[in-house]
Amino acid sequence: MTQRAAFFTRAWWRGFRPARTRINSRERLRIVIGSLLGIFVTALLCHLADRMVPGLPWLVAPLGASAVLVYAVPASPMAQPWNVVGGNTLSALVGIAGVHGAHLLGSPELAAALGVATAIALMLALRCLHPPGGATALMVMLGGVSDPMYAFFPVMVNSALLVAVGIAYNNATRRPYPHTQLAAPSPAGSAADRQLDADLDAVLARYNQVLDVSRDDLKTLLAETRLRAYDRKLAEVRCADIMSRDLVTVEFGTSLEEAWALLRERRIKALPVVDRYFRIAGIITHADFMRAAELDVYTGFDEKLRKLVRSTRSVYSEKPEVVGQIMTRNVRVASMQRRLVDLVPLFGSTGHHHIPIIGEGERLVGIITQSDLVATLGKAVDPAS
Repeated sequence: MTQRAAFFTRAWWRGFRPARTRINSRERLRIVIGSLLGIFVTALLCHLADRMVPGLPWLVAPLGASAVLVYAVPASPMAQPWNVVGGNTLSALVGIAGVHGAHLLGSPELAAALGVATAIALMLALRCLHPPGGATALMVMLGGVSDPMYAFFPVMVNSALLVAVGIAYNNATRRPYPHTQLAAPSPAGSAADRQLDADLDAVLARYNQVLDVSRDDLKTLLAETRLRAYDRKLAEVRCADIMSRDLVTVEFGTSLEEAWALLRERRIKALPVVDRYFRIAGIITHADFMRAAELDVYTGFDEKLRKLVRSTRSVYSEKPEVVGQIMTRNVRVASMQRRLVDLVPLFGSTGHHHIPIIGEGERLVGIITQSDLVATLGKAVDPAS
């Protein structure tokens, strides 16, 4: 399909449909009330000035468009105080200059076009791009305004008053204004955060178009979208999806020597203890061996451990001989269908490192370790990992 033909695809025609406004009724009411207050206060104060000095124009039409930006999209880079005041005032000066130079061009059409284009160029150069500024330049030229003071009053004063009301109203309604336009540098931030910054900068540079959203807002939206996707993926994961099914278990009467050998040979840190029906009776871990050998100090570490695990080979013994004597009996378990996210607090705050998973008849069917959890979290954050 050629580039010209691509213009007339169904997707291209959908661009003419009105976009959905993703705000609730409360936010719509906030915008309407803010615009009403902003224009009313500005008009009232400037009209009072007009009464004191008769003959002065007291309100400019492009201010209505500025109000849309200040109150409807206060986070927009084009709605910030410098953009509103600077953009409108600068454009008014360009329009006034255009009125003085229009006779040199001999064409009002060309003069109007040059006036708007020049205003846009200067707003871009001075970082005060403000869409109503183009209307201000055109309005001044079509009205034949030649007095430079017009840029000060009413244009600059109107704009400043609108911004002042916007600062008070937006912040009172929990919409930060002025809105921070540059993300704070974070040299101590995580590697992932720095990588997101670099990727975002690279994409924006390649996009090479004016965006009506600040960089920090865009970064926040991307991060929150990623977190939401992360939460959704984790919410779908069940214990049965990630548990280890290759179980190594012991029984109550298994000797400590045999259990310790299993832990070392399999390079694992815990062994579920099961009964004849394969139901959980307890769990034995490295910590249980350390506690039973009274290894709270390092003096005689090896000898104490060897003495504990070595079988006595006699009828009577003064030390524990089997798993059931030192195992942890109070074991937290989870069902196969339990959500993985429900286990995060157990691993994170209660000190658990292994959670046995039970199935039908409360029989042991698997086990989840901290390593399993971390690996799953990593895949949720980065599917390529």
